[in-house]
Amino acid sequence: MIHGIPAVDIIAFAAFIALWVGYTLAADHYTARGRSLSAVMGRHRLVWMRSLCDRDNRVADTAIIGNLMRSVAFFASASLLVVGGLAALMGSAERGYEVYRGMPFAGDGGIAAFEMKVVLLACVFVYTFFQITWSLRQFNYCCILMGSAPMPGASPGDKEAFARHAARLQALAANSFNRGLRAYYFALAMLGWFVNTWVFVVAAAAVAAVLFRREFRSKTMKSLSAILDEEAAP
Repeated sequence: MIHGIPAVDIIAFAAFIALWVGYTLAADHYTARGRSLSAVMGRHRLVWMRSLCDRDNRVADTAIIGNLMRSVAFFASASLLVVGGLAALMGSAERGYEVYRGMPFAGDGGIAAFEMKVVLLACVFVYTFFQITWSLRQFNYCCILMGSAPMPGASPGDKEAFARHAARLQALAANSFNRGLRAYYFALAMLGWFVNTWVFVVAAAAVAAVLFRREFRSKTMKSLSAILDEEAAP
């Protein structure tokens, strides 16, 4: 026990962080090598920006960005609501612990462990809020950049330079959103911590496995990649 917190809980949280950080580093590595869903979508964004430079009417493009921003804004609002709820729970921890202890699945780590879990869960959602709001700001910058896109009559060099930079900015915005969304998944795994330490660790491993499959082995990734391969074929 460390100040009333079981050592097994501290070890479990360290394993959780290792899984999360390890997955993030692996995802960034494979994305940089072009072998992930994010990398494939980056190539599609480049195709999109090249197409944008070749048309006069760009209403549809701005509508697409608007839809993306609404999705991001939803998660930003949800994160703030969750943080507010957890802050309220921290303000009445003893009462919350009493209610928690009355549930059939409640663990028995003591009130100190319960408070620690609530605080750490709140920290995860604070991180989520910062990542998602940064993503939203970057998508705002994308809107401004698209407004300054070269017209169809511009030189091919100018259009290609714009397309690459605009696609890169969109990829950065999407990456921030992915990090925030990933935090949501791992926060769901943290709910298992309130049941049992081992449930928490297994849930975190399951989340990492699901994310890995979706990012690197999903049918969606293969389909999106196949479209680009077919377009590139002579």
